[in-house]
Order: sequence, then structure tokens, then C-alpha cells
Amino acid sequence: MMVPVALLLLGALTAVLAPRLLARAEWVEREPVVALWVWQCVVAAVLLCCALSMTFSAAAAWQAVRGHLFAPAPHGVVEAYALGPTPWASVTAVVLACGGVWTAAMLTREIARAKARRARRRAELVVRAPLLPGEEPGADRLVVLEGERPDAWWLPGAAPQLVITTAALRRLKGRQLDAVLAHEQGHAQARHDWLLHCSGALAAGFPQVPVFAAFRDEMHRLVELAADDVASRRFGRLTIALALVELNEHRGVFGPGQSTHHAHVPQRVHRLLAARPRLTASRRLRLTAAAALVPVVPLLVAFVPALRVLG
Repeated sequence: MMVPVALLLLGALTAVLAPRLLARAEWVEREPVVALWVWQCVVAAVLLCCALSMTFSAAAAWQAVRGHLFAPAPHGVVEAYALGPTPWASVTAVVLACGGVWTAAMLTREIARAKARRARRRAELVVRAPLLPGEEPGADRLVVLEGERPDAWWLPGAAPQLVITTAALRRLKGRQLDAVLAHEQGHAQARHDWLLHCSGALAAGFPQVPVFAAFRDEMHRLVELAADDVASRRFGRLTIALALVELNEHRGVFGPGQSTHHAHVPQRVHRLLAARPRLTASRRLRLTAAAALVPVVPLLVAFVPALRVLG
């Protein structure tokens, strides 16, 4: 009966230590794509620990579950897990199952809200930029709106579109517009909206769990860094840095009274101008492989008793 306890402890340890280690890592800003992968592996490992602990706790609490779970396994495997009924096994299984249902409900709500926001913004876009005769909805990747403030944003969906204001067109010079378009295309191609939905759902569903709040905050930051790198590789770091300044200078983000919503913009500009070199390909590969092993650890903990018997 030690396996469910060990899995819960492993999940808690991962949730506590991994964000601290990532916060101290100097390579995160240099390799945001790798950092996104590492964060996903960490959160997957925490969720996997909870799911496996729930499964084994349910098997310990109820004979019917144990019979289905270990039906194809030899009798010695069942004995190796020592899944006897305990007072807290059923409680643990029910609590973790409720957490799983709540997670699914939060993700469903987040996706529904995102779709509603997208539909509302597209409807507003049609009002502000009505289609001309012969035009089809979503046919143009770039939509220009009359506006006094420089702004640009990406509308995800089946037909993604970049929306930009006339004030932004007046401020962006040279290839800066192309760099902004490449930045937003980087978001669309990497499906960053799904990462934001998942991290937002976990943080909203479990506000008392710090790892999920850190996951959400880092996703919002790292997807912007990753998209900046996509644009900088095509048009240069200086070009996208100047484009960020032109699009955000009116918001006061570079002064002493920074807007909290756009507080990351000066950091992005400084990072682009610093032009720190990327990690070597071998180190990126090692980090990626090490992160992929993190969700494997809960599986090893879960199957060690069975592997000992079968071995």
C-alpha cells in the first residue's frame, strides 16, 4: 500500500522543487522553447502522479476495481502491491477523482470562454472592418483597422488573422511590420493558445497550488519570448525590439509607472538587445531528454513492484 503514498509524495516534491530549479536556471530566457517543454513535462508528471495514486488507492479500497486493474496480471503481482483495504484509501481515491473531474471541467470552461471571446472579437472586427463585395470571411491574413493607438494582435482560429491599426502602420518602419507578423505567426504555428488555455484552467481550478500558478505565469512569458525568437531569426533582434518599442511606448511600460499587464515588454526588449548566444545543440538535446524523463519517473514508481515479481 506504499505505492499510492510514494506517488503522492513524488508529485508534491516535483511540484515544489521543479519551479524553484527553473526559476534559478540561467538558460531559460536563452531557450524559451526548451523551457516550455520542460514546464509541460513537469506539470504532466504532477498530474500523472495524482492519476496513478488515485488508481492504486481505488484498487486498494474496492475489490471490483482491483479485479479489473490486475485481471491480466499473475497472482504474485497483486500480492507485491499489498493493496489491502485501509480507512483512507477510499477517501484518497474519491478526492483525487474529484480533482480530475474538476480539472476537466475547468479546461472545458476555459476553452468555451476562449471560443466566446474569439467569436465576440471577430464580430467586432466585422463591424469595424466590414467585408467588401466579393470578399469572404477570413480570406485575408492581415486586417487593418482605423485606430489612434498603435496596436497589433492575432486572432487564432480556423482562419487566423493579424489585426493591426493604422496608427501602428504609421509607427512601424522598414521590416518592423514583417517582424510583427512573423511574431504572431510564431504563436499560431506553435499553437500557443492551447498552452495558455491549459495553464489558465489549472491555475483557475487550483488557485492554492503554487506550481499551477507558476505554470500559467511562465507560459504567458515564455510564449512571447519564443515568438520573439521566431521573428528575430528572420528579421533580426533589433528589428523586433524596435517594433515592440513602437507598439508599446504609448502604454507607459518603459517609464517608472509601468503597467502590470505589459510589465514583461521592457524585459523582452532588453533580452533582444542583449543578444545572448543560444545553448549548444548538444545541451539543448540533453535538457529536452532530461525533461522527457520526468513523467517517466511516476511510471517507474508505479510499476517497480510488478517488475520485481516478473523479473
